[in-house]
Amino acid sequence: MFRVSGRRLAAVTRSVASRRTLASSATRGVVGMEALATGSTSALRNLAVRAPLVSKRGLKQISFGGTTEPVYERADWPIEKLREYFKNDTLALIGYGSQGHGQGLNLRDNGLNVIVGVRKDGASWKAAIEDGWVPGKNLFEVEDAAKRGTIVMNLLSDAAQSETWPKLQPLLTEGKTLYFSHGFSPVFKDLTHVAPPTNIDVILVAPKGSGRTVRSLFKEGRGINSSYAVWNDATGNAHEKAQALAVAIGSGYVYPTTFEKEVLSDLYGERGCLMGAIHGMFLAQYEVLRENGHSPSEAFNETVEEATQSLYPLIGQRGMDYMYDACSTTARRGALDWYPIFKDALKPVFQDLYASTKNGSETKRALEYNSQPDYRQKLESELDTIRNLEIWKVGKEVRKLRPENN
Repeated sequence: MFRVSGRRLAAVTRSVASRRTLASSATRGVVGMEALATGSTSALRNLAVRAPLVSKRGLKQISFGGTTEPVYERADWPIEKLREYFKNDTLALIGYGSQGHGQGLNLRDNGLNVIVGVRKDGASWKAAIEDGWVPGKNLFEVEDAAKRGTIVMNLLSDAAQSETWPKLQPLLTEGKTLYFSHGFSPVFKDLTHVAPPTNIDVILVAPKGSGRTVRSLFKEGRGINSSYAVWNDATGNAHEKAQALAVAIGSGYVYPTTFEKEVLSDLYGERGCLMGAIHGMFLAQYEVLRENGHSPSEAFNETVEEATQSLYPLIGQRGMDYMYDACSTTARRGALDWYPIFKDALKPVFQDLYASTKNGSETKRALEYNSQPDYRQKLESELDTIRNLEIWKVGKEVRKLRPENN
């Protein structure tokens, strides 16, 4: 049985520094219909000065475990300010997978001028039409959308970014902005061959979650955490632009990073605690219980159901210390004794994983595998193996028994 402790969480120290009026005098690509249609350099050079914004923001500096970092919040960019800031821009969202779907719909709901670029009549094209994107109006083929956009948001898969770069790169003419949500392609450019132009702004906004979560949290009136980075600041305005786009796609708060740190932490985290390690841990615990005579139902409930439905939400809401404090004295004692053992056993594995990420091995593996012509068939086979594991077949039946599903 759980009890809720009255222990207060550690206060987060905040210091607010004043900042100058957020008025951007940097010139940006404000283009007419000719430029949108042709993407010509001459038309794109007809620049106009962005109107000054009169609202001010207070730069928040928050202490994260003793390290002070700046953060930017949704309150810094109210909807009217976003619409004014991007009023002369066409956001060309290339790709309509998980992130493209979530970010694109959020941008559209926020009232910005966004278009989608995907392969005509493919699965993504059909999905975009189902979501209300209209061919010839705000749905185009990739190259056509890139020509029309002033901000080209490259949200294709990592392998697809590498494959399409020879056609996309010439369309990134002076005055445009190139946007990523993952540092994979430019950081590992020796493998991907994606080398962004040096005469345009190149920025990144990386939501800390799937595109589905970006969309669902936005619809709930909440916001996902995101990082932002600048690869190239040609206009002197790239940082501000990235912060604004982060809020526009549905972020709640935004923190700065670099392209390299984003991709290393992302690849490392996905293979670690976010997906790979936690799946391996679930399987190991479940199998030991089953090997010792526990029923499938008991093994699943003790391994997955209690974790995801009871304990992990407490960690998400209030932290690990709170979760420990909310458990029985016996559970707490055992966890305190065993977590250092698990940490010591696992840390060498995580060190090897980070090294594999940093030296490009993980990137090489992903590109080689995901570029194979039978990639989807092989992927489906691997996913089917997971679906047919006893633990997840049991989980399917357990979820049916939840009161909300009856």
